[in-house]
Amino acid sequence: MNPEQPLSDFMQSCQERVERALDARLPAADRMPERLHQAMRYAVLGGGKRMRPLLTYATGQAIGARVELLDGPACAVEFIHVYSLIHDDLPAMDDDDLRRGKPTCHKAYDEATAILAGDGLQALAFHVLAQDPSIAVPAESRIAMIETLARAAGPAGMVGGQAIDLDSVGKKLDLPGLENMHIRKTGALIRAAVRLACLTSPDLPAEQADRLDHYAKCIGLAFQIQDDILDEESDTQTLGKTQGKDRDHNKPNYPALLGLAGAKEKAKEMYEAALESLAGFGPEVGLLRELSRFIIQRQN
Repeated sequence: MNPEQPLSDFMQSCQERVERALDARLPAADRMPERLHQAMRYAVLGGGKRMRPLLTYATGQAIGARVELLDGPACAVEFIHVYSLIHDDLPAMDDDDLRRGKPTCHKAYDEATAILAGDGLQALAFHVLAQDPSIAVPAESRIAMIETLARAAGPAGMVGGQAIDLDSVGKKLDLPGLENMHIRKTGALIRAAVRLACLTSPDLPAEQADRLDHYAKCIGLAFQIQDDILDEESDTQTLGKTQGKDRDHNKPNYPALLGLAGAKEKAKEMYEAALESLAGFGPEVGLLRELSRFIIQRQN
């Protein structure tokens, strides 16, 4: 990978790389208990944009980290993300039938198996960070990786954001409240994807790490705003998930609060703020800049 290659080539090479890495780290489908392991593999493999691993690889490239060091962190953050999707789709949560263009895990298997598959992926993410031999970093860096992902996934991050989201159904949040929810629900894991890459380089200057973290915070919000826009403007086939679910469930989102035009302007503001965070870097962050543009222009 190099920072001057076309974004489409970078995305394809990273998606192929992380697919192999995920496959290698998942339990084999014929290993006991087979049904659980098959459900885990069903949910993880063969779909998704892999946006969080893409950010891990692009950040690693920007700071000169060896790509072999990034496979474990990229897999760990994707395992957490997929676990969250499995649980979000359950009847007690968003009650959805479609994810990544195929039946959700609880539809393909059953609710109990889906719950356990999500639980298994969450535990596997931390096992990877703790034990994966490819993550050749000092012990202090491994501990920092585990703490980073735990905070991003837990009540201070993704799970807390999901709880706020469920509690907000039928309510009208103001802009700070909506941003707080999504900084946790979506943004925390995106920030972790970038932070995990930074932790593979213990000598990275703190100022650069802080700039990359602010980039991730801004692009995480831009990603969620674009998701909200697509939920209004796109269709189920393009999205690979049920279109219009937020509106149907009377959930607060950016188009409902700001209107579609206002939401698009807000996404643009976050995109520009993300680019500003990269202003102190050179061509090595070219792919991070391109990923930012892709995030606010994507159609699924």
